[in-house]
Amino acid sequence: MSTENNKALVAEFFAHFKRKDVQKALDMMSDDATWWIGGKPELFPMCGLKSKAEMGAILNELVPGTEDGLAITPSGMIAEGNKVACEAESYGVLGNGRVYNNEYHFLVELRDGKITAVKEYLDTMHTADVLKG
Repeated sequence: MSTENNKALVAEFFAHFKRKDVQKALDMMSDDATWWIGGKPELFPMCGLKSKAEMGAILNELVPGTEDGLAITPSGMIAEGNKVACEAESYGVLGNGRVYNNEYHFLVELRDGKITAVKEYLDTMHTADVLKG
């Protein structure tokens, strides 16, 4: 796939969260895909390396409970080879009324039109604060 196609695939992947369609996002990932979230797992269990199934469980707990989905809006993407670097901002109102509005840098790796790895850098303190209540 071209780098432009890879960027379009990444944008489509994130768009599924606004539609609360976690399964369609997961379907865009290879069976052996991984998702790494920056931070210390011993301080915040959501962090660290997760399998597709583990990340699916986290996303299915978070995204469907939002009022209008979790918008993840890319503000810039750079692609080279099979990798796409994406800066993005999220916005979603959780079922408890708390606003989740985070900033990210994602590094997404692709193979044969599927996402094989996601590395997510974000404000884990904001995430922990919003999700605790």
